[in-house]
Amino acid sequence: MSSTIWIWLIVGTGLCVMELFFPTELVMLMMGISALIVAVLSGVLLGNLWLQVLVWFILSTGLLVFSRRLLAPKRGKSQIQDAIIGETLTEIPSGKTGRVLYEGNSWRARCDDEKLAISAQETVYVVRRQGTTLIVMPECLLRFYN
Repeated sequence: MSSTIWIWLIVGTGLCVMELFFPTELVMLMMGISALIVAVLSGVLLGNLWLQVLVWFILSTGLLVFSRRLLAPKRGKSQIQDAIIGETLTEIPSGKTGRVLYEGNSWRARCDDEKLAISAQETVYVVRRQGTTLIVMPECLLRFYN
């Protein structure tokens, strides 16, 4: 067996193992898999070291791009649209923020009507979200308009 095959096997195995201890979002793993593929190909097809490095680089880049597309989370609508009811944990003074229990988590919240205050332990509807702040309206007010 050629020494380049051993070098590619050691480098490939080392990169794959390093991914276990230093997670790099699959970068080292894809580079390691590419090195292992080049180790197999270097004995059969590739005799030139520069050609092996070029194949390793192309394989690493291709596998990394493919894995990102395959494993990337699908972007969709915000979860805010699914469940719209929450409960105030603290009072929301007019024009200021308070806390709302929404989907089991405490969120910072502000009333959509700047002149309206919402008391604690009141049911509210989530109108929209601005960053990490929920914009809410009290249930009793929305029931009044219906």
